[in-house]
Amino acid sequence: MDARGHFKVTVTKEDLVFAAAHFITLPGHRCEALHGHNYRVGIVVEGELEPEGWYVVDFTLLKRVLRDLTAELDHRVLLPQQNARIGLTVEADRVTVAIDGAARYVFPRSDCVLLPLPNTTVEMLAQHLVARVRQALAEGGVHPTAIELEVEENFGQSASCRDAAS
Repeated sequence: MDARGHFKVTVTKEDLVFAAAHFITLPGHRCEALHGHNYRVGIVVEGELEPEGWYVVDFTLLKRVLRDLTAELDHRVLLPQQNARIGLTVEADRVTVAIDGAARYVFPRSDCVLLPLPNTTVEMLAQHLVARVRQALAEGGVHPTAIELEVEENFGQSASCRDAAS
């Protein structure tokens, strides 16, 4: 059998979800109120076939990576660390959030995920997760030519990020 060609595999499972709270800063010095979503994640991985197994990526590995990543975010407050308008003061037991210098929220530290992002938009979450997936797959010896990951925050409202290997 000829294994030449370019292949895509897709994973969109009902358990690749996370419920999380967030807010985003908007143009014009506006800031959303804290609110939550039931996010869903889907992924497309592209590449050549693995020569011994005849697959792009082992579905078991891919699902485990996605489940681990969504579990990290599940039932947490998502906070961006790289937003000039948002100040985070992290202590052992709590995180204080200030918007434009004014204290706004105090959360238990265990309820927060501090993300290396400028904002917790679905675009930024998708970019963050696709990079984490690529890293995890590489650690497992898998080097796809492209990964596209979609984060949906409501039915019909999502963003995706495509990361093509250089």
